[in-house]
Amino acid sequence: MNKLPKKFVERVGAQVKKYQKIAETQQKADSAEADTVTLVKDILADIFGYDKYEELTSEHQIKATYCDLAIKIGGKLRLLVEVKSAGSSLADNHLRQVIDYGAHQGIHWVILTNAIEWRLIRIYVANQISHEEVCRFSLPSVSAKNEDHLQQLFLFAKEGLTIDAMDAFHQQAQLFNRFTVAAIMCSEPVVTVVRRELRRLFPDLKVVPENLKALIEQEVIKRETMEGDKAKEAATRIRKAGAKIERAKKKEVVA
Repeated sequence: MNKLPKKFVERVGAQVKKYQKIAETQQKADSAEADTVTLVKDILADIFGYDKYEELTSEHQIKATYCDLAIKIGGKLRLLVEVKSAGSSLADNHLRQVIDYGAHQGIHWVILTNAIEWRLIRIYVANQISHEEVCRFSLPSVSAKNEDHLQQLFLFAKEGLTIDAMDAFHQQAQLFNRFTVAAIMCSEPVVTVVRRELRRLFPDLKVVPENLKALIEQEVIKRETMEGDKAKEAATRIRKAGAKIERAKKKEVVA
């Protein structure tokens, strides 16, 4: 967890209830998108700490149009903000244009919000442009006294942006997720432990390691956690981590 600056905590405590009420009022009134953009700009300034006049702009051009809001720190573009009306529901297709632009401009992070719900999106550029939701919170549900809520809000704040809290959180999320756990459960050390426990409990049971691994992969673990790019990335990270540990052990032996 990040050590939260006192100034950030105090600012959230002083402002969050005010904007919770305003956001809910706009949602009930189904306010126009332009009104929501104005509200989001105020939230970014008063809760998240950005300078409304120096660091927030709605004049950042994306090809032939303009993005709703852009965040610039020291004149450098750091974040794009896509805003939908407070009464609308957020969907992935709302991100297409801004993600495409961000990818080509080297921007890795996008915020999608309707003032009520806030999503933090990571952009990837490999063989094709893709994206992943890293964090999500509902403004009316957050409490300034809840440490977990404050940690989430910090990812969106200027203080968090200046210390790259988004990237640090994302790296942790990549390590501690269902894909990593699924890959570990199918690894040889875990299969060995499960086989040993089965034989301890049921001495007459004959368990072939290969069959046990196949059972875990195909019938115990959800298939979606074993397939696709994220599953491959998790398996690669585990192999590299294991190899690093083995190299360290060999160095200790030699020393």
